[in-house]
Amino acid sequence: MKREDTKELNTIDSLNKLQHLALHDVSIRTRLLATRDDENPLVSFCAACRELGFDINAMDLVYAGEEAYAGMRRATNGGGENSPMLENEDDYYAMFMAAIDRK
Repeated sequence: MKREDTKELNTIDSLNKLQHLALHDVSIRTRLLATRDDENPLVSFCAACRELGFDINAMDLVYAGEEAYAGMRRATNGGGENSPMLENEDDYYAMFMAAIDRK
């Protein structure tokens, strides 16, 4: 497995573990949701993640989302121009926030 693939899995695994914690701990959930109101929400979110013990940075988060989105597009009609546009499937920050905000 290439290093990039390993890093993507680590980022996704970290987000999954963090989401589980946030869904079960109101203080963590509140802290992470509050990053949406910051001037730079993604940077604030990643800083909070690191403070909570999860090594997530903005570029890893963006890369993981783009890589997953590209894989979905390739799997749809061969990934050509006729592939449907997907909304927010590449934005792991937005998907994470939506998941913990529903609680």
